[in-house]
Amino acid sequence: MNTVVSKDGTTIAYDRRGDGPALVLVDGALCSRAQGPMPELAEQLASGFTVYNYDRRGRGDSGDQAEYDIEREIEDLAAVIEAAGGSAYVYGTSSGAALALRAAEAGLPITRLVAFEPPYVVDDSRKPIPRTWVSDLGALGPGDAVKYFMTKGIGLPGFVVALMKLMPGWKGMKAVANTLPYDAAMLGENCFGQPLDASQWASIDQPVLVVNGGKSPGWMKTSVRALAAAVPGAKHEEVPGQNHVIKASAIAPVIAGFLR
Repeated sequence: MNTVVSKDGTTIAYDRRGDGPALVLVDGALCSRAQGPMPELAEQLASGFTVYNYDRRGRGDSGDQAEYDIEREIEDLAAVIEAAGGSAYVYGTSSGAALALRAAEAGLPITRLVAFEPPYVVDDSRKPIPRTWVSDLGALGPGDAVKYFMTKGIGLPGFVVALMKLMPGWKGMKAVANTLPYDAAMLGENCFGQPLDASQWASIDQPVLVVNGGKSPGWMKTSVRALAAAVPGAKHEEVPGQNHVIKASAIAPVIAGFLR
């Protein structure tokens, strides 16, 4: 494990592996550098890149502060990029993709960016997310927060979440449930069923690839296409046979192909 200190003094933990140009991986909700898709993805990409897999604040071995601010998460990513040599490729998944896009708009030295399915909601084709979900999540205990996020945020049926409680990964998700309000805040106004405001990404001038899975729900495919149209010069790709929990073996060649 390596660490770097963010601008506000928070310690951010990361792993580094591989050889080649720097590539920083940015997790989505309920994941950390030890839990979720990134460890396997880092292994898949390490032959062509120096891969940095870090714990977002409040997760794993990274620190946190009493008050959350999206800008602090952007500064955390900036600190990791600085540790990686001052510039880097970035891959973000789900809310991590939303963070990566905010960071690119803020001017971080991101050379190229791949964004996989930031869970924006841009129409009324699914049940609306409550506008109070940031505060709602903050008021709930770990298990209830995960359930709320899965049902009202992601839109999973309640019986699916009930089955998830019996799986080994449930304990790990509860351990980082305190950061769910961070993920909700990261999506901002982009998840309440309204068309995207392209001006929020107007300053992005690096190459961006926006990706979705071929088996992802229709509302998510719609939002990904809308994002690709909103980000200046962005390209769009769909990975057949995959959904929001995309396999490392399926996304790794997409990432590598675009970054190279």
